[in-house]
Amino acid sequence: MTYDAIIVGGSFAGLSAALQLARARRRVLLIDGGQPRNRFAAHAHGFLGQDGKPPREILRQAREQLAQYPCVKFLDGEAVSASAHAGLLRVTMAAGEEVQGKHLILATGLRDQLPALAGLQERWGQTVLHCPYCHGYEVAGRPLGVLAAHPLSAHQAVLLPDWGPTTYFTQGEFEPDAEQAALLDKRGVRIERTPIVELMGTAPALDAVKLADGRRMAVHALFVASKTHMASPLAMQLGCAFDDGPLGPVIRTDEFRQTTVPGVYAAGDAAIPMSNTTLASASGVMAGVCVHRALVMA
Repeated sequence: MTYDAIIVGGSFAGLSAALQLARARRRVLLIDGGQPRNRFAAHAHGFLGQDGKPPREILRQAREQLAQYPCVKFLDGEAVSASAHAGLLRVTMAAGEEVQGKHLILATGLRDQLPALAGLQERWGQTVLHCPYCHGYEVAGRPLGVLAAHPLSAHQAVLLPDWGPTTYFTQGEFEPDAEQAALLDKRGVRIERTPIVELMGTAPALDAVKLADGRRMAVHALFVASKTHMASPLAMQLGCAFDDGPLGPVIRTDEFRQTTVPGVYAAGDAAIPMSNTTLASASGVMAGVCVHRALVMA
């Protein structure tokens, strides 16, 4: 069977794209590996109408609603390769099954690489966090820290005092320049140059951080910018071009979510510079609508 569109990725972007095409009564195959990027977070925040819900519950309900459309099929598993042949896009699954479609939407997401500091991974999404807009309200009023891991970390520290007293840990690598230092001072951010060597408390809780000189500082939530990588090799295999995002590469698309490869579109964290459930969903909507337009105009 040749689908009108194959969507790889069943999280916010992929489901949103599928819904637009389903409502246009197009044959859609949604491939889902079941590893959404925000699976480490207990609750989603800042998503209109869904604030405070577990991400997996939001996705479960969305998929349940999508399943009511008879033109939608689901294929659970990992897509390991993709290629273009004679005007069609083919996707091969880890189990060996091959499917083909007229268009392909990559909603494959990103993988986060945290700094090499023991204790970060087991607290990721709980008390080690990436976004104050997503999680700041829940940790507000307590001692907060920013673990410098990127040139943008100082900017993150400037934002954070609206949620609580903030310490910027340079880790001896990301010293703020004069302008940043002045702004941090104006915002009441403490600058600590002695590196953190250990996170204290029973994970996922965080009670304090231990510094290289033996001091302990009370910190109840630590914000850190991860390095990001493509969670899937499909875009590279297809020959899509990439742009440099703030934290890692993103798939290059035009305003219609079209990549540099004909018939291939991209949405969600893998293709937008800012990571947010609302933005991911919106880009998925755009991808779905634009694929439908391409089908009409073909």
